[in-house]
Amino acid sequence: MSQQPASLEATLDTGPLDAAAVAAPRAPHRVKPSAVAALPRVLVWDLPLRVFHWALVVLVSAAIATGLAGGPWMAWHGRAGQAIAGLLVFRLTWGLWGTRYARFRQFLPTPSRVWAYLQGRWQGHGHNPLGALSVLAVLVLLLLQVGTGLFGNDEISFTGPWSGWVDEDTSLRLTGWHKFAAKALYAWLGLHVLAIAVYGLWLRRPLLQAMVTGRAPGAVPAAAGRVSIVLLLVSVGLGVALQLLF
Repeated sequence: MSQQPASLEATLDTGPLDAAAVAAPRAPHRVKPSAVAALPRVLVWDLPLRVFHWALVVLVSAAIATGLAGGPWMAWHGRAGQAIAGLLVFRLTWGLWGTRYARFRQFLPTPSRVWAYLQGRWQGHGHNPLGALSVLAVLVLLLLQVGTGLFGNDEISFTGPWSGWVDEDTSLRLTGWHKFAAKALYAWLGLHVLAIAVYGLWLRRPLLQAMVTGRAPGAVPAAAGRVSIVLLLVSVGLGVALQLLF
């Protein structure tokens, strides 16, 4: 008889887990903590990706704070934006040639995958289909923010480093897009924080812990699809509210 592996986790590190080995919980409601604790944890987020994530958290927070403060803080707002641009270049590169779960092609949210997830039938590791949509959405928003900021000009205290490459009307138009995209980014951030809270407190999937250790449970709660629909509707409502109120 062949010898069994010393630990299931060691086996998982050497290759993908068979989907049949981790069936999703059947209960449609909250997942029991004991059930989640028993799920095997798979290394899905490598160290460079985790460093990128937390550096982005710090820099985006700094950019928002300095942008809202205005005045002399706008110089630091610009510096934070340029640092974010560097992080985005890394993420786009790592998404093409990085490790398995960091590659865009691995978690590409196709319609069939999204539909399977909403029905509670999707099984996989790394970003789930709606999580993948969220990742792609924030990358697009940040690229738009950085791009318009580089050419922007608020006529008060900030001039983008590339604003001289375009005429003033174009620069001001791009500044307007920069402000519009900021509201969409705020809506995404609100949804992201809400999703972390819901997944951690209700579905018992500690996303923050996973982004620190790089490991996440291999199974997906059956209720996750319904929760994701609610979060998606909340996100749309929050985005519309921000555009109408501010």
